[in-house]
Amino acid sequence: TMTDTPDSFHTLAAPGVGEFKDRGSKFIAYAYPVCTEEEALRQLEAVRKEHFKARHHCFAWRLGLDGLRFRANDDGEPSGTAGRPILGQIDAAGLTDVVVIVVRYFGGTLLGASGLIQAYRESAAEALRQAPKVEKILQEFVQITVGYALLPDLQNAVKKCAADILQESYGDTEAYLEIGIRKNVASET
Repeated sequence: TMTDTPDSFHTLAAPGVGEFKDRGSKFIAYAYPVCTEEEALRQLEAVRKEHFKARHHCFAWRLGLDGLRFRANDDGEPSGTAGRPILGQIDAAGLTDVVVIVVRYFGGTLLGASGLIQAYRESAAEALRQAPKVEKILQEFVQITVGYALLPDLQNAVKKCAADILQESYGDTEAYLEIGIRKNVASET
């Protein structure tokens, strides 16, 4: 039976940067692949250190295969004008295990709520566009010991069900294989 749990997800292969300017205010967005909140907070700290003169460092992240771990922070901007639009762009791109941090240098003119939402949304979207994406497959790992007579059959079977041979070692009479099988395939076999 097919399970409802996804066994692959899309994330960033590398960071991306985006910029947006409006009436003198400058927004610089940084998108990073992260696996944990600690990593996300480390990236935030690094960006804060680099842009210590900036007025705001707003951010959002979404983590985990189910995407249930998320956070959106306005860092002093009016409620809902920064963190939520940033998170919205992560979700629109269908990504997880991602943090986007947007740095704002204030230009002296107030942009209003809709102007802020647009600026945070556009800069975040641009950073995510610039970052290369990757699909990651969740695998279950299986160790198999097989006699040499059956080895070719096993290798063919592995190819057929889109699995990867991660390690092979050969003894006198047997081969030892470690195989990664896509989770949903593993649950069907």
